Amino acid sequence: MDPDPSNFPILSYVMAKLPSIGPKRSTADDFDIEQPPLHPPQSQEPHFDLAERMPHLTDLKVVSAMRLAVAEVAQTRSVLKTLGERPDHEIVDTAKMKLAEIEANLSKHHDNEVVLSPRSPDAKEDESVKAAEKEREEYKALISLDELHEAYEKMLKEAEVKLQRIYEAAVAGDNVAASAADEEVTNEKGFGVKEEVNEEVVGILQEALGKGVEKIDLSGRMLRLLPEAFGKIRSLIILNLSNNQLQVIPDSIAGLENLEELHLASNILESLPDSIGLLFSLKILDVSGNKLAAIPDSISHCRSLVELDARFNQLSYLPTNIGYELVNLKRLSVSFNKLRSLPSSIGEMKSLRLLDLHFNELHGLPHSIGNLTNLEILNLSSNFNDLTELPDTIGDLTNLKELDLSNNQIHELPDTFGRLDNLTKLNLDQNPLVIPPKEVVYGGAEAVKAFIIKRRLDVLMEEERQNMEEEEGQTLTSLLTRSTSWLSGVVSNVSGSVAEYLGGVRKLDPDHYLNQQL
Repeated sequence: MDPDPSNFPILSYVMAKLPSIGPKRSTADDFDIEQPPLHPPQSQEPHFDLAERMPHLTDLKVVSAMRLAVAEVAQTRSVLKTLGERPDHEIVDTAKMKLAEIEANLSKHHDNEVVLSPRSPDAKEDESVKAAEKEREEYKALISLDELHEAYEKMLKEAEVKLQRIYEAAVAGDNVAASAADEEVTNEKGFGVKEEVNEEVVGILQEALGKGVEKIDLSGRMLRLLPEAFGKIRSLIILNLSNNQLQVIPDSIAGLENLEELHLASNILESLPDSIGLLFSLKILDVSGNKLAAIPDSISHCRSLVELDARFNQLSYLPTNIGYELVNLKRLSVSFNKLRSLPSSIGEMKSLRLLDLHFNELHGLPHSIGNLTNLEILNLSSNFNDLTELPDTIGDLTNLKELDLSNNQIHELPDTFGRLDNLTKLNLDQNPLVIPPKEVVYGGAEAVKAFIIKRRLDVLMEEERQNMEEEEGQTLTSLLTRSTSWLSGVVSNVSGSVAEYLGGVRKLDPDHYLNQQL
């Protein structure tokens, strides 16, 4: 929740200096001369070498102006500390869908109440409505929390820019307090420096509109602005804007209805326009090397997309429904981001051949990953302490040829691993593996698969042996039970017959018996 020093160095420095934000000392922390601590107390304040590179940060007037400038950030941070961490993107999307369903049902219920004649309320129906209304409020609270976090992240970015300008004013010898006040007015009224359009770009644009150009390459031109009129070049098939300083892509890009390739790598983009979802012919999208915190949900509408490269950004999640729509995608590269999880819809990308997820913060994979039966290359390396296990469904990736699991915390490979018949290249370096042991890992993919298969067979044979012993034991017990029951029956019958015979003899007249014998 605190600003990341690598992304917001000045803001992190200033907020660490705020009394309500920085470390607090208690009386227990004070030095006792009679009972000195065994180890000297270590300061909990983050270390920044920023003051050495920006000496004006030690100026009390500059720091005071900066503190005032970030007061709103500090207040919002305190609120978020109380409310909790940002909810998972997929959970928020689900909450939005559920909320829409509940509100639709409640709306129908209220309409029926108005149309139908008055009647005594049904207790069960009333309880159902109350439960739905309660659930609706819970979903609203969850969505509001997510929106608050989103607003906070935007606030951090604006605050860093604001502090940078205050510092620049201090370096120039201007009144920093006045500069801070001017900055507030500028932000409130929306005034700013007007960017000038590159004349070369204007010339290319005019020529393209007249000739129906299909390819434009403006890479490496230090461009800061792309004119809205670019959206009028209907004939354009390939547009390369890589290696520039673009901060924004205009919404008018949706007008490029025939565009198949869009290259935006190595700019300073923090977001993409929702209108990008209208590029229905788009096959290749390269947005690597930017500052994207998210990919718009509308990207799911680009159903012709075959390759999506979003490496080296700040993505913390992927659109929830991305897999349901991008069924033609063959290559998805999202390495060097901050992804903690993948949406379950990823399993619907049945055409996917390459999935590159290395250098993220993945805590695991969804079970649906096993549906990617055409996947050939999977890179999960360097998720470090976060990735500790693989789902059993990993064994369903029957076409997988290359798998990189290095630099993780995986202790055991699942029993299904032996089903990866086409796997020829496997990297398990830097994992605390117990199963399989290291000496097996050194033998390569085939040795690992053979070990897992043998281990699985041994487990199955042991289970079969135990089952047979249990069955034999049950059979013997059953036989003894039946034998005992039969013997008891025989003894009972014999005893009964003897008794009946002796009883009959007693009833006979002895004289009559003797007369018959004579």
